[in-house]
Amino acid sequence: MFKTVVILFTTALFLLLAYKILVEIQSHKPTKPITKIKKPIKGTMQEKPEPSESHTVQLPEMITNRVEKITKPSPAEASQTEASLAENIEAIGGRVGDPIFIRIFKEEAELEIWMREDGQYHLIQTYPICAFSGELGPKQKEGDRQSPEGFYYVTKSRLNPNSRFHLSFNLGYPNRYDRAHGRTGSFLMVHGDCVSIGCYAMTDSKIEEIYELVEQALMQGQKIVRVHAFPFRMTIENMQRHYGDTWYHFWENLKEGYDWFEEHSMPPNVSVKQKVYIFD
Repeated sequence: MFKTVVILFTTALFLLLAYKILVEIQSHKPTKPITKIKKPIKGTMQEKPEPSESHTVQLPEMITNRVEKITKPSPAEASQTEASLAENIEAIGGRVGDPIFIRIFKEEAELEIWMREDGQYHLIQTYPICAFSGELGPKQKEGDRQSPEGFYYVTKSRLNPNSRFHLSFNLGYPNRYDRAHGRTGSFLMVHGDCVSIGCYAMTDSKIEEIYELVEQALMQGQKIVRVHAFPFRMTIENMQRHYGDTWYHFWENLKEGYDWFEEHSMPPNVSVKQKVYIFD
């Protein structure tokens, strides 16, 4: 009997000691809140975590530039939000019906309107071109879907107020230079409707402004409205950038006419001799 009591007492002491040791260990162990992870319900959309800075996707530079071109207004467009066409005409002392001159730039997708006052031309508005077709370089043949480059002009007979493209005026392609080089095509215009298979297309609201300026200038006595179409702004830097292009020598000839206007603020008279544009 005594032996049994001793065994029970010893066992109790052992259990008590073990309990104290366990409590001591638990008191020194750092606690951590338990987060219950919920499984997504099948068939529901779960919000994706935002990517970290190191995994941000960057668009290629070419695409980024094109997106900025579409979404961000150019300096010319930004200035037009500050002054309307009427205000720009008033600023130079002009009026609708005064002589005008048009320049087109493919690469920049811009159409400039210049008005003559005090013996020289002043820029009164720059419009974004809504659409043109093809690549840099001249139109060569019917059906190539190229927008023309060169020196053209508009007369009264080339105005079309009943165009299926809202309003239009014909550039007169092919001109003498084009014909001398065996180029073919017809009905190359500046028009509305923002679609192009060889023409320079504007939005309907923009062509309405442009058409009125051209029409009124011709009605008030301007015999022709010159339209000079370039692949890009023909600066030295841009020419160097396109050095070696198939059309580089052709563009050198166009640059002569571009430089004439830049120097004199008057568009040159253009003729063609031995298949080359001549300016005076």
